[in-house]
Order: sequence, then C-alpha cells, then structure tokens
Amino acid sequence: MKRPLPVTILGCLFIVVGLVGLAYHLSQRPLDRWVALVSFIRVLAFLGGVFLLKGRTWARWLVLVWLAFRVGLSAFQSRSNCLAHGVLLLAVAYFLVTPPDSQYFQAWPSGVKDATKQVFS
Repeated sequence: MKRPLPVTILGCLFIVVGLVGLAYHLSQRPLDRWVALVSFIRVLAFLGGVFLLKGRTWARWLVLVWLAFRVGLSAFQSRSNCLAHGVLLLAVAYFLVTPPDSQYFQAWPSGVKDATKQVFS
C-alpha cells in the first residue's frame, strides 16, 4: 500500500522535531544532569518518525505516547502551551488511528501472516 500523505508529513515532522530538539539541547546544556534523559526523549521522537515512514504499527503508538508526554510536560508550563500540545495530539491521533491512514500500518506483512497460518494450521 502506498504511504498516505499525512503519514509522510507526520513522519518527517517527528524526524525534524527529534533532530532539532536533540541538537538544541546538546548545544545549550551539554553538561546538564538531565541531558541524557532529554536526549533519549528526543531520540524517541526521531525513531518514531523514521518508523512511521516505514509503516510500523508500534511507531504510531510511540508517537502518540510521546505527544501525550509532551502534553503532560506542557501542563507545568502554561495553559496555552498545554492546549496547543493537546490539540496537536488530537490531530495526530486522528490521522494515525482512523481509516484510511490507519490501514497503512500493518502489524505483519502479508507473507508473514500466510507463513504463520501454514505453520500453525
């Protein structure tokens, strides 16, 4: 199946967000005690974007959990920031969970399903 445009856009967006955020945090505070955790969280965004483009179903859940985490963090910053991240979470969830875009994500390639049926039947 051809990759839907919203999935392509979201995948690229998360790749950019992960890389830019990682570069920013490493350049601003390379010796901060939280830099390892923040870097890990940014790498998760990057990996989520890469594997969204590859159609991995777990990647869409990673991206949604990452965004939900951002909503939680932004709740400690300001209401408007939390609201913006919440709206973004809802929009991304709409595209990644509802058809036709959700049909792009398959847990198993069709060849694996067929092989599994042959082994276990």
